[in-house]
Amino acid sequence: MSEHKDFYPEIEPYDSGMLAVGDGQEIYYEQVGNPAGKPVVCLHGGPGGGCTTDMRRFFDPQKYRVVLFDQRGAGRSLPHASEPTADMSVNTTWHLVSDIEKIREHLGIAAWQVFGGSWGSTLALAYAQTHPERVTELVLRGIFTLRKSEIDWFYQGGAAHVFPEIWQEYLDAIPVGERDDLVAAYHRRLNDPDPAVHTPAGVAWSVWESATVRLYPDAQDIAATRADKKWSVAFARIENHYFKHGGWFEEGQLIANAHKLSEIPTVIVQGRYDICTPARTAWDLYQQMPHAEFVIVPDAGHASGEPGIKSALIRATDKFAGR
Repeated sequence: MSEHKDFYPEIEPYDSGMLAVGDGQEIYYEQVGNPAGKPVVCLHGGPGGGCTTDMRRFFDPQKYRVVLFDQRGAGRSLPHASEPTADMSVNTTWHLVSDIEKIREHLGIAAWQVFGGSWGSTLALAYAQTHPERVTELVLRGIFTLRKSEIDWFYQGGAAHVFPEIWQEYLDAIPVGERDDLVAAYHRRLNDPDPAVHTPAGVAWSVWESATVRLYPDAQDIAATRADKKWSVAFARIENHYFKHGGWFEEGQLIANAHKLSEIPTVIVQGRYDICTPARTAWDLYQQMPHAEFVIVPDAGHASGEPGIKSALIRATDKFAGR
């Protein structure tokens, strides 16, 4: 394989704002790069992860007009899901698909590339299958489609075979008698109004993910997750809400309907040793999208910042920018 590509330089937004999208929700969005460049919308993971400054750096700033936004309840969007009174009933996949369209229309963009990893790949597929005429290309990483087998693998004990000592902390937050359905047990705690109940549950859920996303766990990132209780509660509350409801999809819906995207140029990037979203899902998606470029990164887990995954994603965005 040729030399790894690294992030483009750090960059600040040339535009940012809050967009009221209904249901009492305000969405934070920002634009970076070239205002006259190729439009791309970058969808963060989680759900509930929020945007990071590094997400701006997968794109050539001379070639791309990059739109990033914090999904409902996450990041700088309001109300924040860490608030016990946050109304999660207006936070679903289909609300987010609608929000993406409202942002596109607000910014006057006819069609754009859609870039997303992990939950961002889920949302990208849902959006593209709903509005294929608005999608010029797809760049997808760490494919996740919320099938029951995928949720059970990571949140009900499959991945515990790889990370047993980290799993124990996730398990210890739930009494033995409630461990037959850990997603439901966490749901009860994360939605308890008492911070003494929902805070430790949020931290345990979020640390489990932070500790398992990389081929080599990042102790600094794990410590930061443990320390940032507000972020951890919001992240866990949103993720758990989505997973308890199966993303509001029919079982297997996104993969079954992926053939509808056959006219959209696509790159699928997958870490070989991704424990969060194992490669089987990416492979199943690729079987429905044989026109896609399918990239297995041999020395990576799940995280977009791992060198091989980062490089493959930047190669994809460079290719679609015509570099």
